[in-house]
Amino acid sequence: MKLVTRDTDYAVRALCCMAEKKEGVVSVGELVKELKIPRPFLRKILQTLGRAGIVNSYKGSGGGFKLARPADKIRITDLITIFQGRVELNDCLFKKAICPNRAVCPLKKRIDNIGKHVESELSLITIGSLLK
Repeated sequence: MKLVTRDTDYAVRALCCMAEKKEGVVSVGELVKELKIPRPFLRKILQTLGRAGIVNSYKGSGGGFKLARPADKIRITDLITIFQGRVELNDCLFKKAICPNRAVCPLKKRIDNIGKHVESELSLITIGSLLK
């Protein structure tokens, strides 16, 4: 089980880098050089963040990316949802058929409660808080 995938990790790193550079637009080249993330992979992540409204993109000379909202308003759970979907710690063992015990399974209920707690704690983490 991975709580944070590579895409989400790279997104966090890129957003932290942008947030630290308060002078404005950050080029993909600058992010690639600083973060050591392959350019095509980083571009895909930034485009996804752009479609989600997390960053704005600017074309042409001096173009690049900039946070679309304050770093304190970008939660880690936002990024997990964008790149991974809902925060879920448990997946039913029966992939193709619904488990007949799903509604009453005591293990699933406990794991779901833990998942809610994890999600609640993660929602307190913002890009801004990671910079402090």
